[in-house]
Amino acid sequence: MFCLKTYIAYRTDFTLGVTGGIQNFLLVVNPIPSALLLFGIALYFRGKLSYWLMLIIDFLQSTWLFANILYYREFSDFLSLGIIKGTGDVQNNLGKSFVQILRPGDFIAYVDIVILILLLLFKVIKIDKKPFKKRFAFLITILSFVLMFAEYNVANADRSGLLTRTFDNNYIVKYLGLNEYAAFNIYQNHQESQTRANAKVSDLKGVQKFINQNQVSPNVQYFGKEKGKNVFIIHLESFQQFLIDYKVDGKEVTPNINKFYHNQHTIAFDDFYHQVAQGKTSDAEMMLENSLYGLPQGSAMVSYGAQNTYQAAPSILDEEAGYTSAAFHGDVPTFWNRNNAYKSWGYDYFFSDSYYKTKPQYNIGYGMKDKIFFKQAIPYIQQLPQPFYAKLITLTNHYPYELDKRNTSFPATKTGDNTVDPYVQTAHYLDQSFGEFEAYLQKSGLAKNSVVVLYGDHYGISNNHRPAIAKLLGKKSVNKYDLAQFQKVPFMINGGNLDGHIDHTYGGEIDVLPTLLHLLGIKNNHMIQFGHDLLSNQNQQIVPFRNGDFVSKQYTKVGGTIYDTATGQEIHPTSSQKKTINNIQKYVDDSLENSDKVVYGDLLRFHKLKNYKDVNKKTIDYNKKATLKKLKEEDKKKKTDLIDQNGGKSTINDFKTDAPELK
Repeated sequence: MFCLKTYIAYRTDFTLGVTGGIQNFLLVVNPIPSALLLFGIALYFRGKLSYWLMLIIDFLQSTWLFANILYYREFSDFLSLGIIKGTGDVQNNLGKSFVQILRPGDFIAYVDIVILILLLLFKVIKIDKKPFKKRFAFLITILSFVLMFAEYNVANADRSGLLTRTFDNNYIVKYLGLNEYAAFNIYQNHQESQTRANAKVSDLKGVQKFINQNQVSPNVQYFGKEKGKNVFIIHLESFQQFLIDYKVDGKEVTPNINKFYHNQHTIAFDDFYHQVAQGKTSDAEMMLENSLYGLPQGSAMVSYGAQNTYQAAPSILDEEAGYTSAAFHGDVPTFWNRNNAYKSWGYDYFFSDSYYKTKPQYNIGYGMKDKIFFKQAIPYIQQLPQPFYAKLITLTNHYPYELDKRNTSFPATKTGDNTVDPYVQTAHYLDQSFGEFEAYLQKSGLAKNSVVVLYGDHYGISNNHRPAIAKLLGKKSVNKYDLAQFQKVPFMINGGNLDGHIDHTYGGEIDVLPTLLHLLGIKNNHMIQFGHDLLSNQNQQIVPFRNGDFVSKQYTKVGGTIYDTATGQEIHPTSSQKKTINNIQKYVDDSLENSDKVVYGDLLRFHKLKNYKDVNKKTIDYNKKATLKKLKEEDKKKKTDLIDQNGGKSTINDFKTDAPELK
């Protein structure tokens, strides 16, 4: 019964991409070896105790299956030890999200336990009090290991290097099973801890060689074009590229962002992809600030945010050009371990929930509503010494896409999918919020001396909503290529010295930092960064995904399928094409592997940049009282903030909002 329900879950709740006789066979049998091993533990005990132990073991395995069903439905991935360890950092409203995800059929995970208890209570199954012979119990344990070994060999024959190369977690579950995936994940976490402990200075040489071999020169047309300007990073939560210029019932979902996208001073990239894995938003921030990939499992910000050494955007801009840095977030500072990771990255200030006035109606979902958040950020923005680097993280356009009626002024889509349909409503609210903030930048005068960057952190609609995605895109159905293209997110840079245009260069979040540094006139050829300047003529235009897939200007790889990127047609590569594809794959694998070496081994502690001092985290304090005191002290020294430029007058009244909660 346990194996049967697991197989049903494989087929109905997970998208494992099973093809061919071997894969189908392995999917049927892969629950058996670990089930024999774990249930077999109870056979070493006698009487009622063995029966109770079997039920407890069944319950624990069932709960693991149940938890993965829920997690996979929203995140298209399986739970990992890194995610479980980081639950305390991301738990705000998580329970509420799971209630939204939950379906009655999910409880099939426990159906065998209920049946077994009933059979025991009604004595259909009678308890045999005689002890099971130890040698037979031992033989079952041995049998389970033999079956595991046989299963692995068959799987590895079908998918070479299954556990030694960077693969999607779907592969491990498809070939080996959910319990084996959990065991392998625990082993990986142990190996990661050992890697850091055993890392040496020499380990950095291979990484530097890879970086040097793939270095690109800045485009002289753009290098230093926006030197010395303030930088605003507007983090568009769960915002996908398809929303740009998208209409529902003839109405634009995002009219303000559309206007910004097409502005005469905006360079907008329409072939830009998110590259996140399990870390989702934290992965996006890791790439954006460090040009380092997130981890294959868990969140680097959670697992390595506090102890690792980084050379991140805030500290680079401070060391190279005297920038002040600040992050703004309308929720608890512990979310994704930001309170520790931001210190490691060198953020001078972190304005989290305690800095804002709160009322129950000000918050929804994962934190403060965007309109209220932007308004309450102004008093701190106007006090930042210039030039500054400021990141504002929006929250309202976050699953489960809830919005109260008085803020809902846009029609939902009509796909019939309750998760998907309200997505455009919260996206519209986010757009209105950005419009109000952009109007403030213009009126306060900040826009003249600022670069404004908008980017989407990750998908809002996961690939598990295929019928709804097809309807959104006006298609009868979607294939793997369509889903890969659906993972595009916005990336646009607006600056007064830029000639605006839509740029078709293929890139991803890993490329943001090098692109931005070059625009600000800062060379990165001596830094450890895995992205490339998207404005460089030497850019290879390869976008690696965390699972080893990729998109390039020529080819798109999803799983084992290759597509022509321009046409979307599946291709069967010629020998010449295979050579090109293999070269791209090698670059992708090497890029991910070397980035992982840096994070797991904390290798940047060995990397010394000229005239650059590592961040001293002990000098950074995000306590509100300490922050406000520091702002006053900095103002006395520099006199460069917006208030000073405005003749000592506040600009708070320059921000206008129609938020009903503030009327």
